[in-house]
Amino acid sequence: MHTRLAPHLAVAALLLAVGCTPPGPATISETDKTALRAIDQTFVDAVLAKNWAAAAALYTPEASFMPPNGPLVKGPAAIQAWMATFPPLTTFTLEPQQVDGVGDLAYVRGVYTMSFTLPGGTAPTEDHGKYIVIGRKQADGSWLISEDIFNSDVPLPASP
Repeated sequence: MHTRLAPHLAVAALLLAVGCTPPGPATISETDKTALRAIDQTFVDAVLAKNWAAAAALYTPEASFMPPNGPLVKGPAAIQAWMATFPPLTTFTLEPQQVDGVGDLAYVRGVYTMSFTLPGGTAPTEDHGKYIVIGRKQADGSWLISEDIFNSDVPLPASP
């Protein structure tokens, strides 16, 4: 008789264990996803206006900025200084493709396009690529960028 009850007891124990497992952290809300997408547009607006201070203000104090073909840039002041050396952009867009996260940590993965004229150049340089931004929710409920990396889809020029 005990052998017939064993499978039923095992199923009951499993159901109790699953039912008693605390839920994991909640995924971020649609409001948070909207706020993260808005950071992208605020960043675009600041960059096109050459307002490097406004762009750098979107980063946490310990933020890491990882541009292509260069070293890691750490903190808003250094990020602002790096941005100020970039050739002025004539066009710039960010298009978030995916926004998700859990608790106070989220990411935005997307694509970018930009055009700029290099110093001494006569024609605009076109670039497009992808980016990932990791955001951290602040105590006041706002989001700031803690990690930012982008890289180009345009192949490097051929060697002469």
